Amino acid sequence: MRAVVDTNIFVSALIRPNGKPGLIIQNLRDGNFTLLYSDVLLNEWLDVLSCPRIQNKYHITYEDIQTVLMLILLRGEAVKSNRQITTCRDPKDNQFLEIAVAGQADVIVSGDKDLLVLDPFENIPIVTPYKFLVMLQD
Repeated sequence: MRAVVDTNIFVSALIRPNGKPGLIIQNLRDGNFTLLYSDVLLNEWLDVLSCPRIQNKYHITYEDIQTVLMLILLRGEAVKSNRQITTCRDPKDNQFLEIAVAGQADVIVSGDKDLLVLDPFENIPIVTPYKFLVMLQD
């Protein structure tokens, strides 16, 4: 399965490794899906996870960030979008749609209502972490 995973899932996974977002990261580590990302998205994940406010509030260490980065590079596939999409009411979320279309994703995983209201987008389901975990079990 090919999936685009929203930034909020990675942050939540580091905050609550035993929660549903943490289980998504475990499934990625176990090779149960391929993570699709772009260079821009990878930089966004790193910027958010490296934010001192986030690190201090949730006790995220440099080693935590390095572990996630290595996992993304190991189990992920870089995608280059050749189409600009402007559908989402939050312009910053359009990149997830662009990556999904360019990478022929099977699913977009997010907890963001701005993306979830678009389900499905061009026949690509946009699902919550819980629904994605159910899909991985099928």
